[in-house]
Amino acid sequence: MTHQDPDCIFCRIVEGSIPADIIYRNNHVLAFRDIAPAAPHHALIIPLRHIVSLSDLTAEDEEVAGHILLAAAPVADILGIRQSGYRMVFNSGADAIQSVMHIHGHVIGGRSMGWPPFPGEAVVHGQ
Repeated sequence: MTHQDPDCIFCRIVEGSIPADIIYRNNHVLAFRDIAPAAPHHALIIPLRHIVSLSDLTAEDEEVAGHILLAAAPVADILGIRQSGYRMVFNSGADAIQSVMHIHGHVIGGRSMGWPPFPGEAVVHGQ
């Protein structure tokens, strides 16, 4: 790990100073159950080193970004939702409701999901 932010809750989960229900870990990423699940099954996949958001990814982060995505299937297996289906969501920045400034993907499933993901939003294509 090359960089940690001591003020970041996710970095503190990685180092073990804040407990979490960790369900998956490899040399690049960590997955744990969300404490405020949006569906019956909801886990977060985070890189072990601190990267603020999708907008902060660089070419040097290509491998870790791939590991975040590659972890989705085994995490879905652990949650028991791989066969029924799941949604992988990334929020980047304030308007996208990114609440923790450490890149993370949400693996969400265990119920049928609609589109758009938030009731009342219109789907606008081409903008």
